[in-house]
Amino acid sequence: MSQKEKLIEIAKLFFKLGSVAFGGPVAHIAMMEDEVVKKRKWMTQEHFLDLVGATNLIPGPNSTEMTMHCGHERAGWKGLFVAGICFILPAVVITAVLAFLYQEYGQLPNVEPFIYGIKPAVIAIILMAAFRLGKKAIKNIELAILGSVTIVACLLGINEIVALFGAGILGLLIYFIKKNSANLNSFIPLLIFQVTDPLKAGTLKIFLTFLKIGAILYGSGYVLFAFLDAELVANGWLTRQALIDAVAIGQITPGPVLSTATFIGWQMNGIWGALAATLGIFLPSFLFVLILNPLIPKMRKSKIIRAILDAVNTAAVALIAAVCIEMIKDTVTDWRTIIIAAVSLIVVFIFKKLNSAFIVLGGAILGFLLSLM
Repeated sequence: MSQKEKLIEIAKLFFKLGSVAFGGPVAHIAMMEDEVVKKRKWMTQEHFLDLVGATNLIPGPNSTEMTMHCGHERAGWKGLFVAGICFILPAVVITAVLAFLYQEYGQLPNVEPFIYGIKPAVIAIILMAAFRLGKKAIKNIELAILGSVTIVACLLGINEIVALFGAGILGLLIYFIKKNSANLNSFIPLLIFQVTDPLKAGTLKIFLTFLKIGAILYGSGYVLFAFLDAELVANGWLTRQALIDAVAIGQITPGPVLSTATFIGWQMNGIWGALAATLGIFLPSFLFVLILNPLIPKMRKSKIIRAILDAVNTAAVALIAAVCIEMIKDTVTDWRTIIIAAVSLIVVFIFKKLNSAFIVLGGAILGFLLSLM
């Protein structure tokens, strides 16, 4: 397959995923694993896990960065940019349209009946991914214990980044205990910049504010709203109601939740504000992945870093499981959602070759029909 054909293939796949990937970062990664590992064989499951683990250790939206990693694996740096842009584009366009309508009419469309069915269907997709990745990640009893501890820690409210870094440190300690060695390599922390005086409604200030947030945002994209509350609402540049509606936008649109930056930028300075916010929030991720991706195979060759990656990979799968448990508690709350979740679970485990997009679509339709009863 030529480079051009590979880029077209990448564009089609990630545009499709960006159009149907509801459910947050964990669900997005589950769909990617299904598409690029299981169906297309672009990489091994072990390498996919390494990418997930490495992505969790750098700032930025995890699932969006994973699309970039997958694109890089398939077609180099061009594939990285094509995958990232195509995954982001559907959410940005949908969000921009909603931002315009919101500005004109002051309210959002009612899509709750469809989202009602999508959420339990997505849980089934996540469970299947956790099952497949867990089989590869858990290589010994130590990693199994580490994964179990991580799940418990997350369910008890420990921050996901603390859990991941803690797992990496424990993995390193286990390695040295096994090897009876006292050497410990150090890591140079990433130097991040700060932008003072975040906003005066100018396009450049909007860009710099969201660039800063994109460069320091760890973990789930939903952490974004805490940053925005501190940066914008507290300083009077955005109303809290607009921020709450931005959260709703993140729930009702597919793709990365960080596309809500488009919505917020539009409220602040129209289409130019939307473009500035979107470019600012996602640009750091492209740069981080461009630097990190070529280093991962070299990292795997080091016994010390391999021990850390194995531990972080196991913790990443444990995080997926913990998120899934929390989603079940929040989402599967009545007989309708129980039916949707059960049907979706049966389908993903029996019809293993079925595209995850059909699971999402089926859940939406089933949710709408059951909501009429």
